[in-house]
Amino acid sequence: MENYLTVALAKGRLAETAIGLFEKMGYDCSQMREKSRKLIFTDEAKKAKFILVKASDVPVYVEYGAADIGIVGRDTILQEGRNLYETLDLGFGKCKMAVCGPADMKDKFSGMANLRVASKYTNIAREYFHIGKGQTVEIIPLSGSVELAPLVGLSEVIVDIVESGKTLKENGLEVLEVICDLSAWLVVNRVSMKMKRETIMEIVTNMKELIKGECL
Repeated sequence: MENYLTVALAKGRLAETAIGLFEKMGYDCSQMREKSRKLIFTDEAKKAKFILVKASDVPVYVEYGAADIGIVGRDTILQEGRNLYETLDLGFGKCKMAVCGPADMKDKFSGMANLRVASKYTNIAREYFHIGKGQTVEIIPLSGSVELAPLVGLSEVIVDIVESGKTLKENGLEVLEVICDLSAWLVVNRVSMKMKRETIMEIVTNMKELIKGECL
């Protein structure tokens, strides 16, 4: 099955939108619409394989060539820092990465010595504070509800994804500083871009047309 194009999709809402995108391009994604425990789905007519994986694993599969292309949030791309091509901003799954905390921290956190920052996105937080701001901070890795950290004194601020901001507001927190905008991106394996360039560029072109036509 070496001639098949393998596509890694991040499980969840991004996968749902991505599947719809491929269906609009004529791919048969009916197997993925069925409830099953299958991990690999094949469109024989288009010579394509789809794999549904955890978001953080998409860049790994693509970098190592287990998948030729992948669709995943830019937050994951930035956090993982893998060696791949970030080829196309797909424009869906929009949100922001931000420094968040109590309102009274807004004018304080940038100048604080020994600032404690809790985050699931430790690499992004470290890059932003250490390199971007030249500020020495302690990064505290968390995998659960990071909003809790400032409330119990574990950290002064957090770095996290913000969509509506509702969860922050409910916990007495707010956006203190936006780090960057986020959305779903198409990423491509570097070798695959050379070996399967025609197929991949056809997908890129079609996706651009769909995005331009606001068909998502």
